[in-house]
Order: sequence, then structure tokens, then C-alpha cells
Amino acid sequence: MTTASAPSPSRSAPPAVAAVPVHQRVAELAAAHIGSWQEGYLNDRSQAVAALARLRRGAGREAGETPDLWSLIDTGPLHTPAEETRPLSEQELVRAENALHTALTLWAFHQQSRSTPMHRRHTRERPGGLGAAIRRLMPADGVDEPVRKRLVRAGTAPDLVTLAQRLRDIVALLRREDVPLDYALLAGQLYLWQWPDGPAAVRRSWGRSFHEQRRTQPACDDTTTPDTDKDAS
Repeated sequence: MTTASAPSPSRSAPPAVAAVPVHQRVAELAAAHIGSWQEGYLNDRSQAVAALARLRRGAGREAGETPDLWSLIDTGPLHTPAEETRPLSEQELVRAENALHTALTLWAFHQQSRSTPMHRRHTRERPGGLGAAIRRLMPADGVDEPVRKRLVRAGTAPDLVTLAQRLRDIVALLRREDVPLDYALLAGQLYLWQWPDGPAAVRRSWGRSFHEQRRTQPACDDTTTPDTDKDAS
């Protein structure tokens, strides 16, 4: 895993988009990692429980600050072009790895001691974006301004590390209320966020997600079971 610090947005534009956009490759890799760990964790498999505990320690921190995760988060698919994809530049790889690290560690923090999946893929019927998740924390007939301001504050973060820390505060609220989030979607957005004009585009996506959830009926989650404390430390 590349150990560079989260870079500041550069003035250069990303290279020409491949057949499979980089942010989509990041999202798919995040989904693959989380899907395996989440299934194992919910079935109390020791390897997955241990992996989640390691991941949690990296939440809100730069990718290079947690060497313990270098062997855990497999970024090999980003380095090996698949069919109809091109090799990624060093700048793209660093940003993709930063986004993947941030999304996976936030999910681990969210999933801690929860007995139902905290990563849930977005669908039209059940919006799963960050804005939609924030909206579900609010009453159906009003807006909780302090909560809404947390989303706004995250969107105005000056760098990825600050954004990760502010997202961790939001995830703490989601975790408390058992509100899931599409972490694959978030991973792709975190990649885009690091490019010029990326923060503005991601903020618009979060805003649309917020209003999309408001227009839908409250989502009915699967029946939940009592929380466990198998890794509450």
C-alpha cells in the first residue's frame, strides 16, 4: 500500500477516464472488502472480528499512519489493470488508496458491536448515500439543524484527513441509531473529492441524497436483533 500522506488537491486534472472510471473501481474494491468482512463479522468469525478491530484503529487517520493496515487492505486490484482498464498514475493510486482506507476504517467504526449490516448498497427505493443517512436521523416533519450542520461542516473540510475526522463524528451518530450507509458509494466519492472541483461535486451529491431520502417513505430495515458486545473495546 502506498504510504504517502493524503495529498492536497492539485491544479492538474485527472487523466482521461478509462472505460471503468477510477472512482467506480475504488467503490467496487471497497464493496468487495466490506462484503467479505461484514458477512464474517456478523457470523462471529474470529478472522473478520479481528480485522474489524484493526481497521477501527485507523478511523480518522491518514492511510500511512497505520502500518498495521498495509497488509490488511489489499489494494492489488488498483495496481493490476483489468480488462478494458488502464494502469493508474501514481497520483491516482495515492488518492484511490486514501479513499479506500478512509471508507473501510469508517465502516469498521460504524459496524462495531452492531448485529445488522451497517454497509448497505444504495438503491432508488432505499437511498444509501451520506445525505440520505443524515436525513434519517431527523424527524419526518422537520430538520435537525445541529445534525444538518455536521453534514455541511464535513463538506467544507480543507483536506481529506479533516474530512475523515468530521465523517467519523457523523458515523458515530449513525451508529447510535443503527442507520446504515453505502460505504462503496462513499469510497468513490472520497476519491473524487481529492481532485479539483471534486469537493463541490461531492457536496452536490450529498445534497441530492439528503433530499432524495426526504421524498421517499421511511425505509423499513430488516428485523434487528439485540446488539452484541463481542468487540466493544
